[in-house]
Amino acid sequence: MAEDEKPRDQDALLAEAREMFGRCEEYESDNRQAFKDDMLFVRAREQWPEAIRKQRESEDRPCLTIDRLGPVVRQVVNDARQNKPAIKVHPVDDFGDKETAQVINGLIRNIEYTSNADTAYDTAVECAASGNIGYIRVGLDYAYDDSFDLDIKIDRVANPLSIYGDPNSTAADSSDWNVAFVVDRVPKDQFKARYPKASITDWDSDAWQDAGEWLNSDGVLVAEWWVREEVEKTIVKTTDGRTFDEAKLSEDEDLALALEAGLIQIATDALGQPLRRVTKAHRVIQRIMTGAEILSERIWPGKYIPIIPVYGDEFWIEGKRYLRSLINGAKDAQMMLNFWRTSGTELVALAPRVPFIGRKGAFDHDQERWETANTQSHAYLEYEGDLPPQRQPLDSGIAAGSMQEALNASDDIKAITGIYDASLGARSNETSGRAIIARQREGDISTFHFIDNLARAIRHTGRVIIDLIPHVYTGPRVVRVIGEDGSQTPQAINQQAERIDPATGEPERDEMGQVVMALHDLTAGKYDLVVTTGPSYSTMRAEQADQMMQLIQSYPDAAPLIGDILVKSLDWQGSDEIAERIKKMLPPQVSGEQSVPPEVQQAIQQGMERIQQLEQENEKLKADKSADMAKIQSDEQIELEKIASNERIEAAKIASQESIARQRVLREATMRNTPQTAV
Repeated sequence: MAEDEKPRDQDALLAEAREMFGRCEEYESDNRQAFKDDMLFVRAREQWPEAIRKQRESEDRPCLTIDRLGPVVRQVVNDARQNKPAIKVHPVDDFGDKETAQVINGLIRNIEYTSNADTAYDTAVECAASGNIGYIRVGLDYAYDDSFDLDIKIDRVANPLSIYGDPNSTAADSSDWNVAFVVDRVPKDQFKARYPKASITDWDSDAWQDAGEWLNSDGVLVAEWWVREEVEKTIVKTTDGRTFDEAKLSEDEDLALALEAGLIQIATDALGQPLRRVTKAHRVIQRIMTGAEILSERIWPGKYIPIIPVYGDEFWIEGKRYLRSLINGAKDAQMMLNFWRTSGTELVALAPRVPFIGRKGAFDHDQERWETANTQSHAYLEYEGDLPPQRQPLDSGIAAGSMQEALNASDDIKAITGIYDASLGARSNETSGRAIIARQREGDISTFHFIDNLARAIRHTGRVIIDLIPHVYTGPRVVRVIGEDGSQTPQAINQQAERIDPATGEPERDEMGQVVMALHDLTAGKYDLVVTTGPSYSTMRAEQADQMMQLIQSYPDAAPLIGDILVKSLDWQGSDEIAERIKKMLPPQVSGEQSVPPEVQQAIQQGMERIQQLEQENEKLKADKSADMAKIQSDEQIELEKIASNERIEAAKIASQESIARQRVLREATMRNTPQTAV
């Protein structure tokens, strides 16, 4: 169905949509309120109860905010940024190919790169830790402004409250979502400019009577209404083992022609009947709607709703999912810390000056100095009489108690969040590196469920992308693939093309020097994925180099064997070229390459050229003799010349093989008598 096509039976659809939206809104009301409260608390730093804050402000008393939860959230979020989950694809059936899986891996990395997917991941986990949920979206867009090729993209969701999920979902990654809403309130004038074909022009018309809160003074609520329906389809099996949707097999022009030409044949059972069966599948529909009208509708090419939640702390009570942020349980301790630190500050800094006490007339002699003794510093103070005035002692008990309660609140925050001073970089009693790392890991373990939930969400994001790839990248085209080290290579897909060596970026060649051809068909085969969570490539590279240096120090004999790998892991300019030179110095049994001496290569090349030359002469001779056969000689003479020519070719081949064998014997003798070169 076209994207701007309006469906029939709008009244029934609108009634169903409004009812479904009401259910989603009611189901998520508790979680959405908790999200707003926690986000305002930790991000907007609204950490005082409203009534107490207004009372203190009316009395000109301070309300200090000593935010200890912000660094706790940043600790988890920045840990997720440093340890990016990576999607790795592998084939799962006979038509899947390992090399094609590597191409898909590079294509997904390119999708992440061009979409700024790291921003989408970071925003989602930050919302999950600060609020209780974040979202990642997968969409489609044209590759270029002047192109008809579509690309997959990963979008950031800045406002998680704009999304309402399926209230019947139980999966941890939303893979079972059958309904979702993405809402946006648009001012009325912008709505008419954005949707000029909308038929609702009178905002007071009867069409809006049942819309409820979809229309108010702030504007019009426009929603993406996603629905996933279970449908039946008939699949058939072909003689080469593939399966096709029977309807698609007849509707697709290329498949229909291949079926008619016999290139695709339907397999049959023992009775000669075509192998077909009815199976269940899913169809996803995206509708753009208001409370009074369906604006457009289209069929989504994938089988999943492309909205993926990143849950915070998840738990279930009586069949309902509840979500909490990282800081939800520590809000009371944070408010206590703010209160007691403010109280201590008041008692110490805002307390009245301690007065002097003396008998009557003791302050008359130097009255001006005594009146300013609490506000100014004087060199001396005079008095009359026998007893000097005495100053009242400072009552610091209450202030000391306030500071102690503030320390207790600070310890409560650490105990509730599980993140102690060592995780935040503060010095502690530990002295050894192993003990410090163990203390830091305590904080990582206590908050790991947030990182793990992000990995689950990215795994489902990869599953959605893999499901879309055969529907989006259908025809022959060239795409950019990105390696784990960030290297970028153009790759031809769905067509026969040269196989590119990812290490050099050059076409691969076989032993005879011929370019190796490959076919990476992204529309064939089934693929699955795993998600690995670990440090970035640059971090792993540095750690790898450091550990290999330690290995060489403890086992020096390993240096000649891993020198090329070690140099390649270093961040030098030209380290790759140095590694290639060292690799050429390795013995063949280590490098895996049987190096051929230059003289042997020259002999092989000369033999091949001579064989090719003789074959060309033979072909030319056959052509000339065939044309003048009746005029110059008999059939017997032609046959003899053919035999003689073939004998010359065979003799040249034997001579070439003997030369190669002699050179191989010479090379092996040289290697036995030459010591190996160390790195």
